[in-house]
Amino acid sequence: MGRDAPTEEKNITPRDRNVTFERGTEFVVPYVKENINRCRCSQCPVQANSRCAQSEGQSVKQALKNAPAGEVPDPEKVPGVYCSEGPATCQDLDFDRQCICSSCEVWKEYDLKNANPNNHFCQHGRAT
Repeated sequence: MGRDAPTEEKNITPRDRNVTFERGTEFVVPYVKENINRCRCSQCPVQANSRCAQSEGQSVKQALKNAPAGEVPDPEKVPGVYCSEGPATCQDLDFDRQCICSSCEVWKEYDLKNANPNNHFCQHGRAT
């Protein structure tokens, strides 16, 4: 395949949705209530001693309960789903600790083992 050859498009069907993206380019993990609820970031050792993340985690649980149908809290207020939204805003995370991204259902569903980055989204930003 030459330098100017078109990139092959792939279709992946995670659960009941169609997600289309080109491998090697940008794709999106949707920032939706379902992914926020399945996210494991709040249990990650990287965030375990973060007062900021723990405080925001409690706030987001309440915000999700009170949110009108189809609405979600602002990403800056959610200590998680970094694969969708980008690096953490909390400054007290411990990036020397092992992340648990590979145990997350969102990580598995969107095949993030092949994404760049594929771990520590809270530090490196969203998956592409």
